[in-house]
Amino acid sequence: MRHRRHHRKLNRTAEHRLALRRNLAQNLFEHGSITTTLPKAKDLRPFAERLITYAVRTRRHAGSDPAASLRARRAIERLMGDRAIIPTDRQGDYDAMSDAMREKTLRTASGRRHRTGEPKGRLAFTSESVTHRLIEGIARRFEDRPGGYTRLIRLPGVRLGDAAPKAILQLVGNEEAAGAVTKPEKTARRRRADSRYAFAIRLAKSRGSKPKAASISPKDASSEAGDE
Repeated sequence: MRHRRHHRKLNRTAEHRLALRRNLAQNLFEHGSITTTLPKAKDLRPFAERLITYAVRTRRHAGSDPAASLRARRAIERLMGDRAIIPTDRQGDYDAMSDAMREKTLRTASGRRHRTGEPKGRLAFTSESVTHRLIEGIARRFEDRPGGYTRLIRLPGVRLGDAAPKAILQLVGNEEAAGAVTKPEKTARRRRADSRYAFAIRLAKSRGSKPKAASISPKDASSEAGDE
């Protein structure tokens, strides 16, 4: 029986659903926009807006009520967890680092992750906490907004392989300008499928194959009428 439980199961266990929401929410706060299936986007949207509400509450009560601000911050860490974010312009430098330097870039000597992403010591850059980006970056934009922090856009196509409907979930304010919208690049799988389809068309034309539902010629029609 349902017992007034209205959440989507997404064909996953409770632990798997929670991990999925956490990863999708962290990706949303890191990039500002994600493309996923429509059921996952609908399931993530209230979860992400709840986290943003806690982040706004953390900033709002930072000076007047530190205890309330701390409770909201702990609620974010309890629901979403944490992740180290490497700056986009520093991703190449991070990939070229050794494992020891990556560990120093991601964590401090005490084992805690860097919160602000500022350079420390001899390091040219450090990682940024997704919680820090949510509170100091995203929540700062939505302090005067009563709600509705995300936007859900359904995409016309379906995912290749299982035909799942796709959608874009983005933060309000991260929209591209009308002149900056470009056609997304095709994936390698889509390019292979298009090439196979084009090859089949060329092969059919070279063999001179006719459509299956071919019309009856007048000569055949007259012969059939004579037989009757």
